[in-house]
Parts: sequence; structure tokens; C-alpha cells
Amino acid sequence: MAGEAIEIAKQTALAGKYIGAGLACVGMGGVGVGLGTLFGNFLSGALRNPSAADGQRGTMLLTFALTEALGIFSLLIALLLLFVV
Repeated sequence: MAGEAIEIAKQTALAGKYIGAGLACVGMGGVGVGLGTLFGNFLSGALRNPSAADGQRGTMLLTFALTEALGIFSLLIALLLLFVV
């Protein structure tokens, strides 16, 4: 009886770990949507006013780097949940 309860607890913890890793990966989908919006809006603005596009390129690249870092952080959390915890 006690052995079964321990096995059920182990399986529940394993299922929770997989669910947590899957939820952490949702952040990578958000990064994809964010990058699409970022570059779409930049191209839209650059086509409307090409002379101002060069001035906004640095801001766009910084935003790209920060958004991509959030995606990498999300992947790191998922990997930590799968292989460390």
C-alpha cells in the first residue's frame, strides 16, 4: 500500500515537471509573435518614412536582442525543469 502511494507521488511529480516545462516553452511562442510584430512595424514605418529608418535601426536591434533573450531564458527554464529539478 505504501509502495503504491510512493510510486503515484513520483509519477505525479514527473507529470508536473513535464507540464511545467511545456508551460515554460509557451514563452518561446510569445517571442515569435513579438519578433514578427517588431519587424513588421519597423518595415511599415520605414516604408512610410525612409529617411527616419536609419535613426530607428539601433532601437530595433536592441529590442530584437532583448526579445530574443527572453526566448532563450524561457528555453533555459524549460531545460532546467526537465533535467535539473
